Amino acid sequence: MILCWFEMARVMIADDSKAIRITLKDMILNGKHELIAEAVDGAEAVEKFVDLKPDVLLLDLVLPKKDGLTALKEIMETNPNAKIIMITVLDNKQMIQDCISAGAQAYITKPFTADDVLKSISFAVKEN
Repeated sequence: MILCWFEMARVMIADDSKAIRITLKDMILNGKHELIAEAVDGAEAVEKFVDLKPDVLLLDLVLPKKDGLTALKEIMETNPNAKIIMITVLDNKQMIQDCISAGAQAYITKPFTADDVLKSISFAVKEN
């Protein structure tokens, strides 16, 4: 899907930190995108992604019940065209490679800026 300048992406957030979810929500809305769902653990992220089919998922790597890499792999199995951006405090080259190899479009480390998030969303939705 390619978005024109006037179109919004339907975005979902999966992070167990309420503060991070609020920060990401503000960034998404200020970037003129639509927040369609939030999840607080990896299992909920997979379930909501499958049900709601967002344009982009912002997925934390460290989550309860199911870690982000496992959730990423499960989502990619159900939808190989899923657009997923990993967001985490882990700045580990092997983990970044594992996420990209599993299908993530981008990997953002915390702390992040609104510019980091919005550019990654824009990049993800433009990828076919």
